[in-house]
Amino acid sequence: MAKSKKMNEAALAKLVKELDSVGELILTRQDEKQVVMNDFDAERARYVKGRISEDTLLSSSKKTNAELIKLDKNIREAIIKVGKISMNIRAFAIRQAPKVFRASVSGVKPISRKKKVKKAKKAKKAKKKTVKKPKSKGVKASKATLKKEMTLDRKFSKK
Repeated sequence: MAKSKKMNEAALAKLVKELDSVGELILTRQDEKQVVMNDFDAERARYVKGRISEDTLLSSSKKTNAELIKLDKNIREAIIKVGKISMNIRAFAIRQAPKVFRASVSGVKPISRKKKVKKAKKAKKAKKKTVKKPKSKGVKASKATLKKEMTLDRKFSKK
């Protein structure tokens, strides 16, 4: 009896859950970044009103910049992780390609398509070998020569 492919639902659910959690992490880090920027804006407003000194604001700006850099790094790492997870999901989906079956009087039988693919690949390789690149006919100038010519052109074009 022929059997078709069955998707591993648990594995797919695990990948989707991991993707969702990393997406939530990105959202959380973006919210944290906005809070840090809002807090610094509040500090700056206090400085403008004269409630804190310039040294305090400078100290606060250094801490804020360090925090923003750390959050940006975390966001970038999470984005890279999302890319890797999505590639895993894509590979998982590609593995779900259906098997080809034919039904006949004798029963349902799987059909192999590998023979046709091999012939097509051989034909492509043969075509690639026959194509030749024409050789360039001419002298190539060095960078130094080109620079000298440019300066001479400028010199004589001004007169």
